[in-house]
Order: sequence, then C-alpha cells, then structure tokens
Amino acid sequence: MRRVLVTGVTGFAGSHLVDYMLERGDVEIWGIQRWRSRTENIEHFKERIRLVECDLRDAESTRDTIEKTRPEWIFHLAAQSFVPTSWKAPTESLTTNILGQLHLFEACRRIGISPRIQIACSSEEYGMVHEDELPIKETNPLRPLSPYAVSKVAQDLLAYQYFMSYGTDVVRTRGFNHEGPRRGPVFVASDFAKQIADIERGAREPVIHVGNLESRRDFTDVRDMVRAYWLALEKGVAGEVYNIASGTAWRIQDVLDLLLGMPKLKIEVRPDPARLRPSDVPVLLGDASRFQAATGWHTTIPFERTLADMLDYWRRAEPARVPF
Repeated sequence: MRRVLVTGVTGFAGSHLVDYMLERGDVEIWGIQRWRSRTENIEHFKERIRLVECDLRDAESTRDTIEKTRPEWIFHLAAQSFVPTSWKAPTESLTTNILGQLHLFEACRRIGISPRIQIACSSEEYGMVHEDELPIKETNPLRPLSPYAVSKVAQDLLAYQYFMSYGTDVVRTRGFNHEGPRRGPVFVASDFAKQIADIERGAREPVIHVGNLESRRDFTDVRDMVRAYWLALEKGVAGEVYNIASGTAWRIQDVLDLLLGMPKLKIEVRPDPARLRPSDVPVLLGDASRFQAATGWHTTIPFERTLADMLDYWRRAEPARVPF
C-alpha cells in the first residue's frame, strides 16, 4: 500500500482525489485539515482515511505532520484558491500559498525523506494571453493578473528551484478550470448553478446575478482532473511542468445558457457590477498534449454532464436563506 498525503483534503479537488484513490483500493490515505476546516466534503469517507491537524503556514506544525505521516507521495492542493479574495486579502493569499509550500518542502528536506510531490499550479499564471498564443503551451510567457496568480507563479517556480537545487522529486501541474459537484459557490459555474437551485426551491427571486460573461475558459470535470493528478505522479517526469486542460474554451455566457436550459423556469439575467474583477483574464485555452503524451490521459466526462451534476448537487443541498 502506497502511503499518500493530501493537503487540502477537505476542499473541492482534494475530496474528489480521495474518492478516486479509495476506488483504487491500493493507497493508505492521510489528509491534512485545520481545526476550523469545513468537513461536509469528507463526511462520506472520513472514517476510511487518517486525518491529521496541521497549519502549513506554521513550519513546526508542518514538520511534525511530515514526521508523523512520512508519505511516499504528496498531493499539495491546499491553497487560497479564489481569485477575487486575493485582491481583498493579498497578504493572506501570498503567505498561505507560498509559505505553505516552502514549509512542506523544508520539512521533507530536513527530516530526510524524498516523496514524490505534485504541486497544483494554475492556468491563471498565464494571465494576459494573446489570441495568437492560443492554445496555451507550457512555454507561454507567464503574465499573472491577480495576486492569486502571482502566488501560483511563485509556487510553480519555487518547485522548480527545489528540484534544481536539492533534487526534490516534484511534478508541477498547471490545471485549467475544473468544475463539478462540491465546487464552492463563489466560482462562476457553481455560482450560477446554486442561484438556479435556490430559485427552483423558492429561496430567492427568479433573477440570476452575473459578472463578466465574455471571458472564455477551458473547463475540465474535477473527476478527470484528479485522475490527471494521480497520473502526474505515476508517470510524470520530476521537475517537469504539465498543462491539464480539455482543449475547449467556453464563453461564460454559453455556460450560463446551458444551465438556464436545464430548469423549467423563466429566469431573468441581471448584471452585477460587484461581480466584476479589477482585471480579468480574457481567455484561457490549454494545450495538454505534453501531459497526454507522458501519461495517456484524456478527458472522459462531457462538460454538459459536469454542469448537470453540479446543478443536481445544489438541488440536494440545504436551502439557502437569502431574503428578497
């Protein structure tokens, strides 16, 4: 049984990764949580894995956790991952994402273990991409447009530096947008789905509030994404960086139209200036051919099913208490 540690296990991708590993049945799974972590994403499996309390921003806490778990593989998914929050709390976003990874690397190095580590980087690192640069390859310039994106560039390059300086067995994955059940309602497709579910149950007026609908994003189902994370460590080359993407860009307007076509209700669409960002990435369309060649990975779940599953997830969730 391979011993695996998942940081951010209570989160969206982390919980789906554990689902995937439990289906495999050949992994001893450890997960990091903080005392204030929400646990609704892991209630269905938390008795089948080992949880340890750790704050990666604390070097001593991180060393103690690595000493206790001594993992063979680490999936580093813990991060402040919501782009708008990084404008409101840039210091927290930078320190959480960069120092957390630094402490993880240093803990492994000082304890004297060399696990394979997957670093979940982000397509947001590419930032301002020009039309003639599409689809985006790993060699594209990094022009980050948010504090979150800057933090992910730092994580990305820190991983490369540790590989070059200390031989850290690290694989970097630049995941493009991924969606599915359990996605937080602050993210665009899940936000639309939750608003629709709330309207269906009568918890809010039949109006959906939107921000910029012209951006284009490359969406992958989270269940395909976490399978890619596994393959990154199983078959990826240490020190390498890989895009994980579907190769199709959806306009946010088209995502909204697909979701609005699912309920049997007439819903008004209303722009909300508060949902606009100080600077927005116009288009993210990824080229995952390097990763596909290395691992054989490809997407298996159509985006239409991803959206339907997400809407069903919010239909089953507790009703929102939104006055109108």
